[in-house]
Amino acid sequence: MSSGNPLMWSLFAAFVVLALLVDFLAMNKQGAHRVTLREATIWSLIWVAVSFLFLFWLWWYLGGTNEEASLRAAANDKALEFVTGYLIEKALAVDNIFVFLMLFTYFSVPAEFQKRVLMIGILGALLLRVVMIVLGAWAIHRFHWILYVFGAFLIFTAIKMWWAAGQEPDLESNPALKWIRRRLKVAPDYDGERLTTRVDGTRVATPLAVVVVLIGIVDIIFAVDSIPAIFAITTDTFIVLTSNVFAILGLRAMYFLLAGMRERFHLLSYGLALVLFVIGAKMLLIDVYKIPVVWSLAATAAILLATILLSLAIPPKAGAHRGAYPFTKKRSEARRQP
Repeated sequence: MSSGNPLMWSLFAAFVVLALLVDFLAMNKQGAHRVTLREATIWSLIWVAVSFLFLFWLWWYLGGTNEEASLRAAANDKALEFVTGYLIEKALAVDNIFVFLMLFTYFSVPAEFQKRVLMIGILGALLLRVVMIVLGAWAIHRFHWILYVFGAFLIFTAIKMWWAAGQEPDLESNPALKWIRRRLKVAPDYDGERLTTRVDGTRVATPLAVVVVLIGIVDIIFAVDSIPAIFAITTDTFIVLTSNVFAILGLRAMYFLLAGMRERFHLLSYGLALVLFVIGAKMLLIDVYKIPVVWSLAATAAILLATILLSLAIPPKAGAHRGAYPFTKKRSEARRQP
């Protein structure tokens, strides 16, 4: 099921391509540089504004100003679905951003190289979203019971997230990192923004390439968590895809805006776990009672707001450990990132 017609899909696709081109051109023109808080704030506001301009256009196009009450009601419902999906995706993206921060810190990625890695990660995330949403929509259309699988998975993820909240992940024992180490020859240091370099005449991967691979794996895990969550709100493919894409397009700017706030939002993982639990329960109850989208939106906003306020009111526990760059024993202290 989709509320989008060929014109809407074409305009949306054209906008995404244009947005990515602008982002890439701006990044190439600036070159490798440290993104300032001011720059990150401006770009974050731009992406949020663009997202809500699209929302207003969607609401108007679907009949939000029409005299016929049924068309206005349908437009309002789709707008609420978009906002709820967008908010959930943005909230989950914040937790994802903190994982990116952990990887950048662990590998001591210089700040001026981080934006290139994030851009590659965003491209991968967008392509992955398209594939997974299309497959998810097809599965739900063919097999209604898949909704129960999604709901159970979200509750399982919520419990796992709650249990792991506040614990520092151990990258040294991460299976993906161990696999990369066994199969890739990695240079002892960075070579600008290059993903490969030559060491003693042999072409090898740079540490930045390892980070890119790990960011891709994080994207997959992130998508597996977030796609079922949005299908709990709506099965409209157009709304699912557009809300996801608009949330992801601002991910790079949001990273640089929030990277220094991990400790301030130390309780956020608990809030996200509650959000996933509520959404999972909503999905499991779909054939018993269809919870209105406005209730889902209100619950999500209330949980996230409460979590943020509690994070600011309750100081975090001391003792978060930082990893060390694992491919060389000697490295300049100037490479260390805060």
